[in-house]
Amino acid sequence: MARNPRRLQEIRSAGVSSSPRMAALSARGRRWIAAGIGGVACGFILLMFTDPGGQNWASAFSPLLLVTGYAIIGIGLVIPAKPNSDLH
Repeated sequence: MARNPRRLQEIRSAGVSSSPRMAALSARGRRWIAAGIGGVACGFILLMFTDPGGQNWASAFSPLLLVTGYAIIGIGLVIPAKPNSDLH
């Protein structure tokens, strides 16, 4: 079924968006995501120094750094903005 162009024009002139607005990331959330990406990058760099048997310190620490980095990214996606940061 074709869309009615007059109806779409009425919706646009009324100021109603035809698609729901996506919520933007807060500045705090972006900082958390950047820290998580840095942690994941460090985890992968540290993963290069592991031995095949998994008996050195890099083998124990790199998986922790990777999982923690991904968890921090997830927290950054859902962290809200400060209440008075929208006043500026």
